[in-house]
Amino acid sequence: MTRSDARLQEASAWLDDMLPLVFSREGWGDVPAGTLTPASSDASFRRYFRWEGEGRSLILMDAPPPQENCRPFVEVAALLASAGVNVPRIHEQDLDRGFLLLSDLGRRTYLDVIDASNADALFADAIDSLIRFQRLPVAGLALPVYDRALLMRELALFPEWYVERHLGRSMNAAQRAAWDEVCELLVASALDQPQVVVHRDYMPRNLMVSDPNPGVLDFQDAVLGPVSYDATSLFKDAFLSWPEEQAQGWLRTYWEGARQAGIAVPERFEDFQRASDLMGVQRHLKVIGIFARICHRDGKPRYLADVPRFFAYLEGVLARRPELHVLGSLLNNLGMEIEA
Repeated sequence: MTRSDARLQEASAWLDDMLPLVFSREGWGDVPAGTLTPASSDASFRRYFRWEGEGRSLILMDAPPPQENCRPFVEVAALLASAGVNVPRIHEQDLDRGFLLLSDLGRRTYLDVIDASNADALFADAIDSLIRFQRLPVAGLALPVYDRALLMRELALFPEWYVERHLGRSMNAAQRAAWDEVCELLVASALDQPQVVVHRDYMPRNLMVSDPNPGVLDFQDAVLGPVSYDATSLFKDAFLSWPEEQAQGWLRTYWEGARQAGIAVPERFEDFQRASDLMGVQRHLKVIGIFARICHRDGKPRYLADVPRFFAYLEGVLARRPELHVLGSLLNNLGMEIEA
């Protein structure tokens, strides 16, 4: 038996013990015969399984220690729920062993269904949910801070994993100086923004078509950080792209809604757009590095297929932000053929 099979057997045995407790507490009667099938997996060690029996379904999260820690998921779920955000309800938990039994928010993600005919409506709901948790008072929240050290660690993924490991190139002294200059600009812009609760992966793959809509997933890495971060990642997705004019229109819709809700976004949209652009560049570079790491460290090369999308995002920002000309020159010097 493989380690993976042994882990699933342990999780299944725990589930069998928990189901009678949940059914009794919820008044659902006796536990029917059910099936356990894979629901989804992601780039981490977490796995999700769907238990189904006689019209009921629950989600079993397997987050094996020490690679994963369920505690942030539990804590952030409670925080987001307090703001009226639709997140999975935690029916049972074993934090030491890394098992959670969750309510099932459905089978369809935004990524599965979104298209030109429904994007405006789906994003309107996503913006409303985003604003709900951005309105949470941040004073006293026990969340990590998106500070300089974290921002710099994320940026370092690009030269380490994409440039050096994936491309097999090393920066010379002049290129390293240019990279440091770019990092300082991006980090300064991020730290200058008002702080809110930041999901960090608020994008269609992590939003479920649900009632109320959307159901929000994968929030365990939430931090206190820049107000533009989640809106930027929502419209500059890792797995699908929108025309720039349309993405900027949704960004403006978010900005208008955030202002009306009392969130501390800049008074002028142009100032918020610049903050979003620079925040986006930090995220795009980070994600390119992460996708290269997932390929070379974790043996999952499929993510590299979406790297060109992020270079296209970078080109769009470089075209309207002359202050980033150093980045465009650096990427071209490293052979990435960026139009800037």
